Amino acid sequence: MASRNRAEVRNAIHTRIRHKVRGTSERPRLAVYRSLNHIYAQLIDDEGAKTLAAASTNEKALRGSTGGNIEAAKRVGQAIAERALSAGIDSVVFDRGGYLYHGRVKALTDAARAAGLNKNEASAEEPAKEAAAAPLSEASETKKPKKAKSKKEVST
Repeated sequence: MASRNRAEVRNAIHTRIRHKVRGTSERPRLAVYRSLNHIYAQLIDDEGAKTLAAASTNEKALRGSTGGNIEAAKRVGQAIAERALSAGIDSVVFDRGGYLYHGRVKALTDAARAAGLNKNEASAEEPAKEAAAAPLSEASETKKPKKAKSKKEVST
């Protein structure tokens, strides 16, 4: 494993992901490719072996000062969502392409969700976050007074 380079490792991870993720005409695969200077997104129907829509920072409309930052990824995510919705696609399967789900890859998918792709997925995550945050805040409130009481008792 030590003799393998980063690109080989990413390709191996991507191959494992592709065994699990398949795009259909109803729910295509949103594939992300990230290079040093650009980011690309495609909606792919794996059954028909067709690209249904694509967006990248190489396009004049999406080109900014640079294509290798989070703002550019957000622009591409917004554009791919608009193109998908105009093609009648509102639900996709996400393929991170072997990259970690953070930074530019996460920004692209969050922008696509905000623009209308996978609406049910975004709404399902928000209540789960709120429910997870509520017990933490209650637990922290109950722990603080206990600690304060024990300190006062020790000092007196």
